[in-house]
Amino acid sequence: MGLPVVLVHGLRLSGTMWRPQQELLEAQGRRVVAVDLPGHGTRRGQEFTLPAAIDAVAEAIDAVGGRALLVGLSLGGFVSIAVAAAHPGRVAGLVAAGCTARPAQTLAQVYRIPAVLLDRLPDHGQAVNERFHRLTLPTDGAAAALDGGLAMEAARAVIDEISDMEVLEALGAYEGPVWLINGARDPFRIHERQFLEACVDGRLLNVPRAGHMVSLDQPENFAKLVGDIADVASVRAAEAPPGAARSHGPGV
Repeated sequence: MGLPVVLVHGLRLSGTMWRPQQELLEAQGRRVVAVDLPGHGTRRGQEFTLPAAIDAVAEAIDAVGGRALLVGLSLGGFVSIAVAAAHPGRVAGLVAAGCTARPAQTLAQVYRIPAVLLDRLPDHGQAVNERFHRLTLPTDGAAAALDGGLAMEAARAVIDEISDMEVLEALGAYEGPVWLINGARDPFRIHERQFLEACVDGRLLNVPRAGHMVSLDQPENFAKLVGDIADVASVRAAEAPPGAARSHGPGV
């Protein structure tokens, strides 16, 4: 079985976005859970707050034995960083993908105004977002992203919560191993070096020919990375205490 893997989705999406990775990793005999954050997927209607999101992910980790590799993309990456800082004993390793941009400088500028404008549309921008995903993702990836529904109504609460997050401080508070993974074409890579320097034990991986939704752009490649990282994190957890050495090296 190895180290369990808990997957945390992006803004407006749900745990279904991880279906390609879940199927590939489970085929290797791994235990994998894709959690829905408050306000998203099966938790639509619940208020999104960062403490509630942390609790939801911590509960998912507890459900697989109390310790796991935590993998988050975009919003899920920020939430996963917060979980690792709040519950380091539950997180054997952290993969933060598509989230190496300081939220106060990016979410407020890039997401808040469009969210307000989309909110004025009769469908709150759902059709626009569906079309965007279908145009920019492979067919199977778009289906995985959209099958859990688009929580358009959650966007403004998420942006308000995450914009106030001291993400570099939270990242530095976690002493375990961290893998920062970005698509090479992801515009949200802008602060990746600052994020790497904030890690106690970090490494940075850029995936060629992939964009912001790196896990859906290259599902097999991303699943292989996660599987390899889970194996490394499992061995590291058994051999050495978290934070034994400060590392900024490349690769797994």
